[in-house]
Amino acid sequence: MNANLKTLYQIGEKPVRQIIGLMSGTSLDGLDVALCAVSGDGESTKVKILQFCTVDYTDEIKAQIRQVFAKKTINFQHLTLLNGWIGQLHARMILQCLDRWKISPSAVDLIASHGQTVMHAPAALHKQVQFKNSTLQIGDGDHIAVTTGIITISDFRQKHIAAGGEGAPLAVYGDYYLFSKRGEDRIMLNMGGIANFTYLPGSLKAEDVFVTDTGTGNTLLDAYTRQNFPGMAYDKDANVAKQGTLSEPLLKALMSHPFFTQALPKTTGPELFNLEYLQDAQLASDTSKLSVSDVMATLTHFSALTISQAISKCIGSAGSKLSNFKIYMSGGGAHNPLLVELLKNQLSCEFYRTDDLGIAGDAKEAVLFAILANETVAGGKSNFGERKGIPSVSMGKISFPS
Repeated sequence: MNANLKTLYQIGEKPVRQIIGLMSGTSLDGLDVALCAVSGDGESTKVKILQFCTVDYTDEIKAQIRQVFAKKTINFQHLTLLNGWIGQLHARMILQCLDRWKISPSAVDLIASHGQTVMHAPAALHKQVQFKNSTLQIGDGDHIAVTTGIITISDFRQKHIAAGGEGAPLAVYGDYYLFSKRGEDRIMLNMGGIANFTYLPGSLKAEDVFVTDTGTGNTLLDAYTRQNFPGMAYDKDANVAKQGTLSEPLLKALMSHPFFTQALPKTTGPELFNLEYLQDAQLASDTSKLSVSDVMATLTHFSALTISQAISKCIGSAGSKLSNFKIYMSGGGAHNPLLVELLKNQLSCEFYRTDDLGIAGDAKEAVLFAILANETVAGGKSNFGERKGIPSVSMGKISFPS
């Protein structure tokens, strides 16, 4: 037997596995690195965050990625070069974290790498009948494994697509394993660049779990901030947006895209929700002369409204009442006081953060990928039923260090 296969088998048999989860989202702010102690699998999964940090992307790194990020026309050679470059970059960031934590790489069983999304193209968005759903994350797992010396599991989204999904949102699996509670209906709301939520029924039935993207979370807000305030990555504490006033005509134009009438579940990305989308909406609504603060206020209302409408539709379809649900927030949007205030006004639910459940919201997505890696080597037995959006599969490609 290949020695690496023997090691992988031994890791799968361990009572507790040390797994590093990695996440770099569409905001391109940096790499989240979560060292987790994971035991069990499926519904018996337990996780403890041992260490966590976010390694910021420099302006140079962001510039390199933005050359290919969410663009239909790119320099293909640059994309090819970035694939290994980002893998090595992430590997160095991991080693830096381990050194800071005074932990040897040999103490880590697995790395779970999400990679860097550069294109998300569900069929409903690309509309080319000869092609199905597609997505692309770069940051090659072999480079991470060889550079760190740690077995790496990566490229999780491809199996999801191969099994009939859209490659997103993948949070549903970890959400269900870690956060379900009998007798309590929950919504796990993640407001990253794109907002999504997982519906967790108090019945604990996996076949009733539901997940979908809702539309833009922070991606339009952040892009518009960068355009108007060079050097600012985002509107901290909604300071700009809170000075503005909602423009109803602009909001109506933003809401007019067919995406919002498509049936749930569905996925999307910055490929749709970008500055061009905003510009088209302003032209259609004759609001091109709005102040920056008014645009920011309206974009915040846009994020809140699309989130609340999707949640209301999901809960209504399940035959439940909003007041029976508890919403647990995570992602950058959970730090936006205006966005949170609007959501509370629109949804008659109790609001909390995932921190209240023992998982820091900023670390949540990295932790959830550690859970997916754990399923790859020790689980894969849960049955979510045969339905759109949540195929019952084990995900990820395995890269050995030698």
